[in-house]
Parts: sequence; structure tokens; C-alpha cells
Amino acid sequence: EVQLQASGGGLVQAGGSLRLSCVYSGFTAADYVIGWFRQAPGQGRELVSCINSDGTTDYPDSMKGRFTISSDDAKNTVWLQIHSLKPEDTAVYSCAAESPTWLAGACHPVDYEYHYWGQGTLVTVSS
Repeated sequence: EVQLQASGGGLVQAGGSLRLSCVYSGFTAADYVIGWFRQAPGQGRELVSCINSDGTTDYPDSMKGRFTISSDDAKNTVWLQIHSLKPEDTAVYSCAAESPTWLAGACHPVDYEYHYWGQGTLVTVSS
């Protein structure tokens, strides 16, 4: 059974940093694409970053610079490091996984293309 669990959120002051963790089970990273999404209040989910099954990483242009995704296959964990946090980063951050075959080979920016989701973790950035 595929499972994911995000953690590490909290209340942070603007300008600070935070590292979110996504622990997964039921699959190996070499067989899945794992993505971080966020959903701000009143908005839809947007892709923050993802790791492809070959270990390469992708970031939407809007997310390049302050977000870093990394992983440790031995620990079944994917991290999302966020630097220079801004109030507009306030959102529920969730990790998701999907077979690259379903995603046409690599990271996909649309949330409903991912079948497996973990419970999100809330990040609140105060100004």
C-alpha cells in the first residue's frame, strides 16, 4: 500500500527557513515521481517541486530560487527546504506520488494527475 506523510510545518517569521519532510512507504523512489504541492487559503493546489524516478528534480519557474527538494532513498524520505519565507508562502504543503508511466515520464504540474497523497502540513508565515 502506497502511503505518504508530510510533516515539519509550523509558524515561521518572514525571512526564516523551514524544512518539510515527506516519509513514504509501499514503493521505491526509482519507480515513482514524488512531488510537493501547496494550497494557500482559497486557492487551488500548485506544484512546488518534484523528484523524478531517475533522481532529477524539477521546479516550476515561479518556484525556482527559494525551494530545494532532496531525498534519501534509504530513509524513504523527500525533503523540501524553503528559504526566505514570505507571508504568501502560507499554505498547506502536501507530498504526492505517481507512476512516471501515468505522468508521461516525469514531473507533472497538475495535482489531479497524482493518485497518491499524504496528509499535508500547514506552514504559516508571519510578517
